[in-house]
Amino acid sequence: MTRTFQKLKLIAADFLAALLAWMCFFLLRKYLLSEINAGYRFTGGELFTLTGSALMIAAFWTVLYSLIGEYRDIFRKSRLSEIIRLGRISVLGALVIFFALLLDDQGVSSYRLYYKTITAYFLLHFFITAVLRTWAITTVQHLVRSGVISFNTLLVGSNLLARETYHELARTGKHLGLKLVGFAPMGDTVDPGLAAELPARGSYTRLPALIRALKIEQIIIAIEPSEHRMIQEILSLLEGTPARVSILPDLYQMLLGSVKVNHLFGTPLIEIKHDLLPPWQEFTKRGLDIVGSALFMLLAWPVYAFTAVMVRLSSPGPIFYAQERIGINAQPFRIYKFRSMYVDAEKMGPALSSDRDPRITPWGRFMRKVRLDELPQFWNVLKGDMSLVGPRPERRFYIDQIVKVAPHYRHLHRVRPGITSLGQVKYGYAETVDQMVERLKFDILYIENMSLAMDFRVMLYTLKIIVEGRGK
Repeated sequence: MTRTFQKLKLIAADFLAALLAWMCFFLLRKYLLSEINAGYRFTGGELFTLTGSALMIAAFWTVLYSLIGEYRDIFRKSRLSEIIRLGRISVLGALVIFFALLLDDQGVSSYRLYYKTITAYFLLHFFITAVLRTWAITTVQHLVRSGVISFNTLLVGSNLLARETYHELARTGKHLGLKLVGFAPMGDTVDPGLAAELPARGSYTRLPALIRALKIEQIIIAIEPSEHRMIQEILSLLEGTPARVSILPDLYQMLLGSVKVNHLFGTPLIEIKHDLLPPWQEFTKRGLDIVGSALFMLLAWPVYAFTAVMVRLSSPGPIFYAQERIGINAQPFRIYKFRSMYVDAEKMGPALSSDRDPRITPWGRFMRKVRLDELPQFWNVLKGDMSLVGPRPERRFYIDQIVKVAPHYRHLHRVRPGITSLGQVKYGYAETVDQMVERLKFDILYIENMSLAMDFRVMLYTLKIIVEGRGK
């Protein structure tokens, strides 16, 4: 409840600041344009218009801040960095308002007045918001420093470095609100000093269960350089858990420049990226998924109808084929396709298809070449099971085999699976589990470089493959 209230307080402060800034600008604009004279009267109609426009402008700023991610992780904000960030966002928002509302201002008679009005509005909005936001962040920081708001933290490691990290965080980490509840040893060797000061909560191999049992919100990996080979295993175990993950770097990583410190006097930590996309890109990607899939199904209905008829004529059996796949957060869902195989193609159990697979119908072989069999998956996209672009979803039967060889496959469950993917366009369909593992590197590459620009490149490459008939 306290955390929710603090977030609402910050949102309310921004909303109020935008409201006040627009009202002040209304009067300041009239002064700059010499519209206020001795006989000027503020009418009821003007008050109604001003109130309505101020509420709309305040709502615009609140939505803009949300899309940019200003209300994510509000408990670890730095006042100075927030002021600098606010300045950049204020420039963006003021320009949007200028071109949307102020460019056609009938009272402006010269470019100099344009410059004056936009500058006046930017300064008013920036300074009023800076004051109210600084107040809101300061009150939040006070609650974090005093321990009213804290984050259960588990230290992964059990050697001297882990003990030194514990002491460092206890000395300088109050502003982060970390509440160290114990450590997870990496093996049988445990530093006696660490064991005397922190309870051992269980082996690192039980991390997912420990996170659930202890309500862990932050994991700090502090292991010796000789144990760094185990980091990948630890990260695979943490995949899909809600906890934030940070790694204590060694000197080599510092020299490579991979260490970013959010707070000047904080313990240097490498933050494992939790949010793959900025909020505005995440929102836009989902919006494009919904609009794109709905438009495609609406415009391509003749293709759907023709394909359905051809499937029916090609062989006995249903037109559509549904199968359970594993999606985002490892949740199962039913994927839909136009049937491209004869009925009971898997009566002997799950089997991947190949180039000369006798189970595929003649029409099914053509559909696969030009990806027509995938068209019903636009319904999966519209429902939210899938995205236009994302790693291809697999069945639990094959995932269980893949993770034995490549535990980092779980990384793919951080995002919605897609109709097309970087792995599919760069590698193609996999015919064996080994090929699935080989294709995995492209899907990991996509996730680590995820962006709207990357999605557009994958879609363009997919169109190229469809035109060339290189599917299978």
